Amino acid sequence: MDLRIKDKIAFISGSTAGIGYATAERFLNEGATVIINGRKQESVDAAVEKLKASTQSNNVSGVAADFSKVEDIDRLLKEVPEVDILVNNTGIFEPKAFVDIPDEDWFRFFEVNVMSGIRLSRHYFPKMLKKNWGRIIFISSESAVFIPDEMIHYGMTKTAQLAVSRGLAELTKGTNVTVNSILPGPTKSKGVSGFIKDLAKADNLSEEAVEENFFKNMRPTSLIGRFASVDEVANTIVYYCSELASATNGASIRVEGGLIRSIL
Repeated sequence: MDLRIKDKIAFISGSTAGIGYATAERFLNEGATVIINGRKQESVDAAVEKLKASTQSNNVSGVAADFSKVEDIDRLLKEVPEVDILVNNTGIFEPKAFVDIPDEDWFRFFEVNVMSGIRLSRHYFPKMLKKNWGRIIFISSESAVFIPDEMIHYGMTKTAQLAVSRGLAELTKGTNVTVNSILPGPTKSKGVSGFIKDLAKADNLSEEAVEENFFKNMRPTSLIGRFASVDEVANTIVYYCSELASATNGASIRVEGGLIRSIL
């Protein structure tokens, strides 16, 4: 299927690994020009070379920026003044009991998970409206709806992303710009894979047993009963950035394996 995004310029925050990296790879395979991002230049450079090798495309570059630092974001926006597609993927998570979450953590999570997308969108959104074409995607989470009791601060930021995304979509009326949110469920990203391995080692269990226990005890409503792959999520992201998804706007699109029971 031709998604008709050849030669479009896509920027993906937090994309040296996991969902962001898989999304970059999918964009490149569709003929788009891709700019990836990570906190350290070394990891960015390594990911760029890896993408070039796996896709046989040289249409990829990278910019290092830490989204907890406003000065880094300002520099990034000067280096990448305009894009056609913006995927707000950068984010942090950390399981922690509610009573143990200090004010600093609440502000830190909001700064990285929410303000990163706001700052990038505030810059690129008017340019998209001016040329009458653009795609903005916020990578939220099933945790935006199914708030996890083990990391309420994370869930709060994911819900906030839905509000920002829908609000921006309201400003696109009558244009060819769309703004949507993607809600991945538990996904076997690099961070999650490491967490599973550590837990398996600590409890003297296999990784398969840890995954089975997770879905039995912590996410029992999942219909697929497993972690999604980063490629499964990336395929959805890239489709909704394409010309083919032009009638989808202001939506919260689930890729969470049926974990959320509500039909709306």
